[in-house]
Parts: sequence; C-alpha cells; structure tokens
Amino acid sequence: MNKKTIMLSKEKETKNTIRYREETEGQPPVVQTIYIQKWFTGSPAPEKIRVTIEPLS
Repeated sequence: MNKKTIMLSKEKETKNTIRYREETEGQPPVVQTIYIQKWFTGSPAPEKIRVTIEPLS
C-alpha cells in the first residue's frame, strides 16, 4: 500500500457528527465517507477536509 491523500467535502450534518464524502475525480473511492464528531470539528465545521492514509510499517 502506498501513501494516499484524499479530499472530502461536507455532505451532511447529524446530531453529533459531520459526514464528509470523498471527492473521487473519476476513480473508485478509497474511504467513501467519514463521520467526524462535532466536538472535534468546531463551529462552524470546515466545508472540506484532507485525510492522509499511510502504512505504519
């Protein structure tokens, strides 16, 4: 597995979380959606986030 950075856009707000959907740019999604707790995102929650996935070993 190689290191991969993906961009996600705010899709939906639930009672305690913000749901972000991956911007795929014509490729299959890597994570598709991510839920982040509102206490962590702060207010207002960012419209876009960046997530980096990389192996530890």
